[in-house]
Amino acid sequence: MLLRKRRARASARARHAAERATDHLDGRLPLYEGGGLLRKAFPDHWSFLLGEVALYSFVVLLLTGVWLTLFFHPAMTEVVYHGSYTPLDGIRMSEAYRSTLHISFDVRGGLLIRQLHHWAALVFLAAVGAHLLRVFFTGAFRRPREINWAIGVTLFLLALAEGFAGYSLPDDLLSGTGLRIAEGIMLSIPVVGTYVGFFVFGGQFPGHELIPRLYSLHILLIPGLLLALVTAHLILVFHLKHTQWAGRGRTNDNVVGKPLFPQFMASSLGLFCMVFGTLTVLAGLAQINPVWVYGPYRPDAVSTGSQPDWYVGFLEGSLRLVPPWETTLAGHTVMWNVFLPAVVLPLALFAVLYSYPFFEAWITGDQQEHHLADRPRDRPVRTGLGVAAICCYGVLLAAGGNDVLADTFKVSVNALTWVFRISLVLLPPLAFMLTKRICLALQEAELQRLAEGEETGVVRQTVTGGYAEGHTPVDEETRHVLRARQVPRPLASPEGRDGEVPQLQRLRATLSSWYYGDGVGGQGLQDGEPESDSERELER
Repeated sequence: MLLRKRRARASARARHAAERATDHLDGRLPLYEGGGLLRKAFPDHWSFLLGEVALYSFVVLLLTGVWLTLFFHPAMTEVVYHGSYTPLDGIRMSEAYRSTLHISFDVRGGLLIRQLHHWAALVFLAAVGAHLLRVFFTGAFRRPREINWAIGVTLFLLALAEGFAGYSLPDDLLSGTGLRIAEGIMLSIPVVGTYVGFFVFGGQFPGHELIPRLYSLHILLIPGLLLALVTAHLILVFHLKHTQWAGRGRTNDNVVGKPLFPQFMASSLGLFCMVFGTLTVLAGLAQINPVWVYGPYRPDAVSTGSQPDWYVGFLEGSLRLVPPWETTLAGHTVMWNVFLPAVVLPLALFAVLYSYPFFEAWITGDQQEHHLADRPRDRPVRTGLGVAAICCYGVLLAAGGNDVLADTFKVSVNALTWVFRISLVLLPPLAFMLTKRICLALQEAELQRLAEGEETGVVRQTVTGGYAEGHTPVDEETRHVLRARQVPRPLASPEGRDGEVPQLQRLRATLSSWYYGDGVGGQGLQDGEPESDSERELER
C-alpha cells in the first residue's frame, strides 16, 4: 500500500514536471500549435513513396558527401602517382585524380563510401524523375499545386547539374571527355560561345580553374539550393494537403490515411532503412565508375565506348543523331548539329515542363482546386503525351550508346543511327495514338462493368433455349472509383461580332476539343455526368 502511494506521488511529480517543461518550451516555441501537425494524415499507397525515396537518397548523398570532402583535394596541380594502385605508379596526373585513387585504395571504407555516394546520386535522380511522372500522369500539378510542380522541376534541373558536377570532379579520362563535350556545347552558342567557354574554364580548355569551381558548386551552392527547395516542397505538401486516390469516404475536402505520428513516421523510418540498406548493398556488390580503369585525363586522348550517366545520356544521343548541319554567316560558323540538340532541346524541354500546368488550365478553363488524383486512363491525351515523351527519351538514351550497341550486336553503326533517327520521328506519335486508344478502350470496358456487373463464369440456359452468362453487381468500393471520373467538356467555339473571332480564342477552342473531345461516347463530360447509354440506364 505504501509502495503504491509512493509510485502515485512520483508519477504526479513527473507529470507536473513534464507539464511545466512543456509550458516553458511553448512560451518560446510553437509547441502546442505544431502538435496538430503530428496528426496530419498521409495516404497509404505505394506511388506516394517515390518522393520519399528521393528524399532519403538525398539524405544519403549529404552524409556520404560530407565524408568525402574530408579526403578529396580539388586541385589541377600536376603530380606523380606513387600509391597503392601499381598499374598507375609513376603516371603524371592531377591532384584531384590522385586523391580519388587515395580514397578508393588507401582510405579504409573509402571505395564503399564513394560507390555509395554515386549510387545514391543515380537513385536520387531516378526517384525525382519517377515522382515527377507520377505527379504528371495523376494530374497532381493542377491548382493549387502549380508552384510545387515548378519547385519539383527546378529540383530535377539542379539535380542534373549537381550530378554532372560530381561526375566531373575525379578528372579521369571518362569525365574529361564529358567536359570536352560540354566545352564544345558552350562554343556552339552563337556570338557569345567563346566568351562563355573562357569564363567557365578560366582560359583555354582544359585550364586549371574548372575542378575547383565545380567543387564549390558541388558541395556548397547547388546542395544549398537543393536543401532549400526540398524544404519549401515539404512545407507546401503540408500546407496544401496531400493528393489521394478516389475511393469511399475520400473527397476534395479531406485526406484519408495514416497520421504523421506514430504510424506514418514508423513506416517512413522503415523505408529510410530500406533505401539506405539497398544503396549500401549496391555499393558493396555492384562496381560503378571505376576511375582507375580509365586513367587520368589527357587532352590528347579520348576514351572509346565512353557512356555518361543515364540522366545526361539523352543529350549524348541527340548529339549523335543530328546530321552535320552548319551555317556560315558573316565569317562565323553556326554549328546547328551541336546547338540544336544540346542547347535548344534542353531549354525547350524544361520550358514545356514549367508551362504545362498553366497550358492545361488555359485549355480547360478549369480554376477549381483538385485534391483527388486522376487515373491515367481517364485523361487519354495527357497520358498519351507523357508516354510519347518517354518514348522520345528512350530513343535518345539508346542512341547515346549506338557505338556500343553496334559493337555488341555486330551491326553497322551508320545503319543503327538511321534506325534511331526514324524511330525518333515515328515512335512518339505512334505511342501517343496507341496509348490514347488503350485508355479509351479501358474506359468503355469499365462502363460495361458498371452496367452489366462482374462476370461470374457461370452460363445458364434460358427458357427459350439460349444461353446467358451470369453477372454479379460491382462492389461499392470499385463502383465509387469508377464513378469518380471527372472530365470537363471541351470549350464551346467562340462567337465574335460580325463573325470575327480572335485567333487566340479559336486556337484555345480547337485545342480544348482535341484534348477532351474524344472521350467515351464521343464527347467530353461534366463532373459526374453519365457517359453512355448503358451508364444512363444504370443511373435511372
